[in-house]
Amino acid sequence: MTVIADKTEARRAAFAARAAAHAAGQGQAAQLLTDWLAPHRGRVLAGYMAMRTEIDPTPAMAAHDGPVCVPVIVAAGQPLRFRQWSPGCRMVAGTFGALVPEEGAWLEPEVLIVPLLSFDRRGFRLGYGGGFYDRTLEALRARHPVLAVGFAFAAQETPEVPTEPTDQPLDALITENGPFPLSSS
Repeated sequence: MTVIADKTEARRAAFAARAAAHAAGQGQAAQLLTDWLAPHRGRVLAGYMAMRTEIDPTPAMAAHDGPVCVPVIVAAGQPLRFRQWSPGCRMVAGTFGALVPEEGAWLEPEVLIVPLLSFDRRGFRLGYGGGFYDRTLEALRARHPVLAVGFAFAAQETPEVPTEPTDQPLDALITENGPFPLSSS
């Protein structure tokens, strides 16, 4: 199998695992994420608006002591841009139906909460296949230090995510069970 075929099959399994975990509820996951983010107060935080069965980071985003933004897809094949977000701001449907602020300042994040379909102990994640977060993390990391924290259900762990040279690893991962240990290899 090719990496692309491996990823397609892995996505199929990951959607099912995430849906089952979502149905069971996320427990105190958002509070655990809030606690993990506390030392990063004042830094620009990028979160995301949960779609379908994604774990929801908005309580942690709302609790962040500093600027918060959410991703906006500008065009296929391009890095994400990030528009300032606050609880209650007017949201509109963006590309793929993700909610984005109707207006607001464009910010450059220093800490990103990253959604995913599955992850492994090496810190690699499987996304939806558009490469948006990989391109974005690569561009941001070329300019300044950036922390990428994956936010997921523990059931989304897989033994090994199929990877390509362009895949960007996570720096940390938080589940409903707390911080998840990542290896450095």
